[in-house]
Amino acid sequence: MLRIAIPNKGSLSGPASAMLHEAGYQQRKESKELVLVDPDNEVEFFYLRPRDIAIYVSSGRLDIGITGRDLLLDSGANAEEILPLGFARSTFRYATKPGTAAGVEGFGGMTVATSYEGIVAKHLADNGVDASVVHLDGAVETAIELGVAQVVADVVETGTSLRNAGLEVVGEPIMTSEAVVIRRTGAGANEPKVQQFLRRLQGVLVARTYVMMDYDCRAEHLERAVALTPGLESPTVSPLHNEGWVAVRAMVPAKEAQRIMDDLYELGARAILTTAIHACRL
Repeated sequence: MLRIAIPNKGSLSGPASAMLHEAGYQQRKESKELVLVDPDNEVEFFYLRPRDIAIYVSSGRLDIGITGRDLLLDSGANAEEILPLGFARSTFRYATKPGTAAGVEGFGGMTVATSYEGIVAKHLADNGVDASVVHLDGAVETAIELGVAQVVADVVETGTSLRNAGLEVVGEPIMTSEAVVIRRTGAGANEPKVQQFLRRLQGVLVARTYVMMDYDCRAEHLERAVALTPGLESPTVSPLHNEGWVAVRAMVPAKEAQRIMDDLYELGARAILTTAIHACRL
């Protein structure tokens, strides 16, 4: 039975469970549940603190985990990313009071406050900067006002909370993060159950990214229409009862669907429909 770690709370928890549900796995109904067995799929889910998941997976006690790339790298655990999941995206950056420094190269001799000590210490060392790192949990932006540090490093989305604290983002991003599937380093991902799990999640990712498009067009316009809707390998083309017309079906990127429909209509295509894809295997 495959043993999988899932975030029990925070921004990773809900989207992770939703993706697993779309992939056909049972998920807990109560937030107090710590373990869930899905006998039909031969999977056992363990709901753990997101920061602890990489440690559990690296120990070999659990086969796979879903956590944030930032948490994986910060942990220093013997685990590696095997599949990005595209949600809980964030950017990790430095911030300080205006005029303090233009970037990381100016942090020498300063103290940096952060909840991600491992990531920051490595980034400073990689840039040859001799600075101290102090670990704080929670809202690190108050560290500068209280004199604990001269610089903070944290996840930045809109930057509003930093500006409200009188701080500005400086330098290039430290890293970008998102939810990822992790595996113990060197364990590989070739086991049949692991491969099945990854295929299901990849199917959800594709289903969220594409829609199925159907339309009718004149045979003489087919090549131009297919150029607009090439599909993944090739579109399906079938003759219609009315001579000279064909029906075309192809997967198209969801974010481009409206533009493609407009272009097809201008080309003379009609009965243009799009439908959601709930699952797939490529």
